[in-house]
Amino acid sequence: MAAKDPKETSSTEGVSPSSSTKVSTKFGDLFGFSGPAPEIINGRAAMLGFVSAIAVEVASGRDLLSQLNSGGLSWFALTAGLMAVGTLVPLFNGISRESTSQPIFSSTAEMWNGRFAMLGLLALAFTEYVKGGPLV
Repeated sequence: MAAKDPKETSSTEGVSPSSSTKVSTKFGDLFGFSGPAPEIINGRAAMLGFVSAIAVEVASGRDLLSQLNSGGLSWFALTAGLMAVGTLVPLFNGISRESTSQPIFSSTAEMWNGRFAMLGLLALAFTEYVKGGPLV
């Protein structure tokens, strides 16, 4: 047998490990402590909540609590529920968040944006509570 040329590569080399691994579609794995569903859904809901709370506050001058009391909570729950279903369908079909990641709209950027939106929403509510009125 001839020695293998080091320049030749097999068809499996160069394939990233994440693209060749099977993603679990079990409910417990998706919603477990280290599962992808809770952080994706909560992050997307926080991004939606933060942006809509600031937009309504700028447009109407109402604080977060008055927005929630005047029907905003039901609209947010409906929208977040639809977003959760839209998030779960690909996960239950075995499509990972990383496999659909783009260079600019990466899964890591979405995760960090969701975390910052959670902190931003909490900071908005706390600031309005301390201030006694709308932030803007």
